[in-house]
Amino acid sequence: MTFRKPGLVAATAVVLALTATACGGGASGSDDEKINIGIKFDQPGLGLKTQDGEYTGFDVDVAKYVAKELGYDEKDITWKQAPSAERENMIANGDVKFIAATYTINDERKERVDFAGPYFLAHQDFLVRAEDDSAWNKDELNTKELKLCSVVGSTSAQNANKKFAPKANLIEYGGYSECLTGLENEAVDALTTDDSILAGYAAQKEHQGKFKLAGLSLSDEPYGIGLKKGDTELRKKINDALKKMVDEGAWEEAAKKHFGPANYEYEPAPEITETN
Repeated sequence: MTFRKPGLVAATAVVLALTATACGGGASGSDDEKINIGIKFDQPGLGLKTQDGEYTGFDVDVAKYVAKELGYDEKDITWKQAPSAERENMIANGDVKFIAATYTINDERKERVDFAGPYFLAHQDFLVRAEDDSAWNKDELNTKELKLCSVVGSTSAQNANKKFAPKANLIEYGGYSECLTGLENEAVDALTTDDSILAGYAAQKEHQGKFKLAGLSLSDEPYGIGLKKGDTELRKKINDALKKMVDEGAWEEAAKKHFGPANYEYEPAPEITETN
């Protein structure tokens, strides 16, 4: 049997402790110094991954500001694509710290996740071809047999079927870009979702002059930042960051930057209501 000397045992313990510290949350390059944030990758003006790998849009700027207030540098952010139908799962599974992706606050979603905010108020509308001279109004939607396109898991798709256009043939795709292609090819009559999203597409250089908004305010869509259910501490920190962003003028600066080119008359920053 071999007996170790006390000094050797103590030195080994110190080395093991230092090694554990180097692998833990306080060390440089650790997971605790990184943050995963969910955004949309295909929504110009809001959340877009460009061909050169950059991320741009109003939601992206909001997320960056919040991350900074939480103590993260921009280089520490890993952006995760958050499709509408997967947002609750991504949060519940811990794939992201929070999601800022045109994420409308509603009671059904609040059963699975919590929200901070809201930080933006949009309204559901239709995007149609520029040459479309139809009389688009709320009263006629119930009688028209339209081919509408929206995205799986979005509140816009649910609203269209249940409230605004029950006779419409609703086609649901995984992303808005597919709907836009269908609209351009006359496979559908209109793309329906939030006016902020539609304005972003209409303002893209390759789409300018091809499409227009119908000008319908069919619903209120308060965008919130989604986070894990029960994380009241994180929600307070995010709410504080959003308030600071508005007070400092950074919110207005981001809104003008991303919505101005589309001549989109966005609402002022809304009052934060998600506090408990």
